Amino acid sequence: MKRSLLALSLAVALGAVPAAFAQTSPTPDTSTVATSAASDGNDADTTSARNKPKVKQLGAVDVSAALDQSRNSLSPDTGSSQYVIDQKAIQQLPLGDSTPLNQVILQAPGVVQDSYGGLHVRGDHANLQYRINGVIIPESISGFGQTLDARTIQSVKLLDGALPAQYGLRTAAVVDIDTKSGHDLGNGGSIGITGGSFGTLNPNASLWGSSDRWSWFVTANYLENDVGIENPTSSRTPIHDHTNQVKGFGDISYLINNDTRISFMFGATNNRFEIPNNPNQEPQFGYLDQTDFNSADLNERQKEQTRFGVLSLQGKWGKTNYQMSLGQRYSTVNFLPDEVGDLMFNGVASTINRSNRASTLQADFATPLGDSHTLRYGIYGEFERGNISNNSLVFPANPDGSQASTTPIGIYDATNLLARTWSAYLQDEWSIGDKWTVNYGVRGDRYELFRTESQLSPRLGVVYQATDSTTIHAGYSRYFTPPATEVIDDSNIARFNGTTNELPSGGNNLPLSERSDYFDLGIQQQFGSSLTVGLDGYYRKVSRLQDEGQFGAALIYSNFNYDFGRIRGAELTVNYDNGPVSAYFNLSFSRAMGKRVITGQYNFDEDELAYIYDNWIHLDHDQKLASSGGITYSFSEATRVGADYLFGSGLRKDSGVPNGASLPYYFQLNLNVAHDFNVGSLGKLKTQLALINALDRTYELRDGTGVGVGAPQFAPRRGLYLTVQKDFSF
Repeated sequence: MKRSLLALSLAVALGAVPAAFAQTSPTPDTSTVATSAASDGNDADTTSARNKPKVKQLGAVDVSAALDQSRNSLSPDTGSSQYVIDQKAIQQLPLGDSTPLNQVILQAPGVVQDSYGGLHVRGDHANLQYRINGVIIPESISGFGQTLDARTIQSVKLLDGALPAQYGLRTAAVVDIDTKSGHDLGNGGSIGITGGSFGTLNPNASLWGSSDRWSWFVTANYLENDVGIENPTSSRTPIHDHTNQVKGFGDISYLINNDTRISFMFGATNNRFEIPNNPNQEPQFGYLDQTDFNSADLNERQKEQTRFGVLSLQGKWGKTNYQMSLGQRYSTVNFLPDEVGDLMFNGVASTINRSNRASTLQADFATPLGDSHTLRYGIYGEFERGNISNNSLVFPANPDGSQASTTPIGIYDATNLLARTWSAYLQDEWSIGDKWTVNYGVRGDRYELFRTESQLSPRLGVVYQATDSTTIHAGYSRYFTPPATEVIDDSNIARFNGTTNELPSGGNNLPLSERSDYFDLGIQQQFGSSLTVGLDGYYRKVSRLQDEGQFGAALIYSNFNYDFGRIRGAELTVNYDNGPVSAYFNLSFSRAMGKRVITGQYNFDEDELAYIYDNWIHLDHDQKLASSGGITYSFSEATRVGADYLFGSGLRKDSGVPNGASLPYYFQLNLNVAHDFNVGSLGKLKTQLALINALDRTYELRDGTGVGVGAPQFAPRRGLYLTVQKDFSF
């Protein structure tokens, strides 16, 4: 497949598949993007919203409905692909609302799973932008996908492809989350618990409501189990792998008048992990008089914390809809080594502390111009302050790298980072008759850290409504992607010369911003009212391709750049909904290649660098084939059964050349059954039983080799889980 790669990116309009996953290709009617707050989310309301004519101006019939429609008009999808997972679809996953956010997104096309909860969309490493109620939340050091709780979500949209000018900086995909609202849910709450295999215990509680002009939604949960991080062996019982996690989220809003709302959104997470051990490893170094250490007894640990808060003003001024937000996100990661054990196995034991505080300003506006144009424009600013400290114990080394002494020495290294990002965009959605919509615009981005980098990026998207059931879209986007400040490692590598932690090579360790040209083409076709099929293709030509790797024992990534990159792929989607049966199927092909490492070379062996300098290699997260799917059958409103699966051709591993081979194919089948019981005065009690990896297939996500791969990781074995949930009102 060349640059003119064709792809089908079909989907059903948002809400048209109430019990399954609905993909929508970009349509010019922004009023169809999501069920508004005025709707209770049922099928009739969703379908009605989808069939409404295009809304260019907002009325003041209902304050909340008008403001939510305003938000939708600030989220154009023209020229890009969109996959929507609503609240019903989340509840029909095997673990329902207990499903981690990354596992929810994994059901979308083109998404590939990695270790530590990582996700790759369309051949990119991370590079996801998270938006909550239209507001950008900068990703945390440990990965924001593990920070949010699925119980907060009303619907989540995955936007990828050739995005319009409104979206920038993190461009692999936009995870756009609409949260639940006390205005919609009435006054009440929910309490429940999920428990089961591997010592899993996950209680949760939520509270929501509204009074006069106030509304609120808050939720919190606690999780502990014995499989916090992927097992480095195929055993059912990982060694030293316990985790404790606490998450909380809240959204409080006040209606100032019929056209204005102010809201405060906040969240926090505090996660603790034991780093699982790989037994029967041989020590490589001696420590004082000690020459033996049981690797099963290592005691490495990691702590992660994230907090964020956003104050937003949303409303309408004349014909212009607006949303302005001030926010802050604070994130820390602390890795605690087993000092003796890490020294004996790795020659270095580092206590690593990373923190990053990001303050943000965002303002978005939408102004209708006549009957055919909608002008959208806005600004974004981000101020980041990062602190990195490494307190390391190492051994002195001889010139040949061998250990010169069994007495360790200490080396301390600390860095402070100060980054600034400024962005502005201007775009026009132009409706040409009933069949054509063109979205064109330009975006400017500027990033300041070790140097100043900037780019002016044109965007163009076209949608052609060929028939009532056939939609074709095409788009081009120029992208500018600054390095993720939270994972930049600016260590003084020269301090480790002459030690057992001397790095294999020198080279520039300051990452560069990525620049790329993205082409996307797709078609969607609906067959009757039940079946929708789509195909979408993409090609990305990249300069200064960004990637990340785990180059030490800590579960912390560091970034680097390839000089050149090329990524291409195709996605097939099928959605079916008819009576009691709903089903979805996704299949994607991807190939992601890089050549010539130009930053962060000190993490690579010289032979490895020399090979990559002259040869294209697969990126370590490249997976040729990925597929997901599921089916749900509802016997009644109270009882349903379901199944879903994940399939992949395997991530990359070394085979004499860097990333030269792929791991074996894998297949994971999950089953579930749900039933609502009426228990006397207690009322309705929701239950759901899930069997994860029902076939107990053992498969490896990583084998410990490949560029930037730290250790082997196996997917979880078979597990049985029961959820009991009780909703209440007052």
